[in-house]
Amino acid sequence: MKVTIHPDGGIKRVRVIGRRVVLDDPTASVTTALTSDADNHVTLDRLSSPDGAVASKAGEAPRITTIPLLPLTPEAFAPYGQVLQGYSDHAAVPKGIHITPANGGTANKFHKLSLLHSTYPENSGATAGISIYRCKPLTDYAEDGSSPLKVLERHPFTNQAFIPMGRGDGNEAITDPADKYLVVVAKNGSDDKPDMQTLRGFVATATQGVVYDAGVWREFQNQFLSVQD
Repeated sequence: MKVTIHPDGGIKRVRVIGRRVVLDDPTASVTTALTSDADNHVTLDRLSSPDGAVASKAGEAPRITTIPLLPLTPEAFAPYGQVLQGYSDHAAVPKGIHITPANGGTANKFHKLSLLHSTYPENSGATAGISIYRCKPLTDYAEDGSSPLKVLERHPFTNQAFIPMGRGDGNEAITDPADKYLVVVAKNGSDDKPDMQTLRGFVATATQGVVYDAGVWREFQNQFLSVQD
C-alpha cells in the first residue's frame, strides 16, 4: 500500500480493508512468447482458451500470468506516461501542476499535464494529429473478471493520448456507454519487444485521460467496461 499526501501533512489513523493477493513467484520471469510485425504490433503466441487454460506451443507446459488491475493515479502511471484529469479538490492535485482560474472564473486550468512529443525521422512525411476512436464495450472476460491480453502495440516516435468523450445525445449517442476502461502497459525491452516484467494494468474512470510515452507498449485497443459491470 502506498499513501501520497497533498499537501504535505500527517496521518493520524488509517484502516486498510481489502484482500491480499499472493503471487506464485513475483520474481519469476515471464516466458510468454511474442511475435512482432513491421507495424509495431506484438501478438502473444499463448492465448487464453474458453476453459481458462493457455494454448502453448508443442512440448511446452501451459502457463497463465495474471496481473492485478489497479486504480489509475498519476504517481502509479508515471513510468509509462501521464494522467489527464481535472480535480475538484485542488488539495489532491499532484505536486508541480500549476492551476489558474480561466474563462471568467467559470473554469480552472490545470497547466501542461502532458507535453506533445514527436521524433519522426526528418523527411519521413509523418505528422502528429488527432483521431477519434469509437470503441465497443469489453465482452471477452471470464466469470472471475479476468480478460486475456492478446495484442500489444506501441508508437515509437510520438506519445499518444486517449481521452473519453462521454455519452452524447441524438443519433450519435453511445447506446452502451462505459464509466471506466482498462489501461494495460509495458516498457520496451532490450530485445525491442515488451518487457513483460513491467506489464501493468490500471482501471481508469471516464473522467480520466491517459498519455502514453513514446515507445511504451499498450493493449491494441482500449477496453471499455460497461456501466452494468
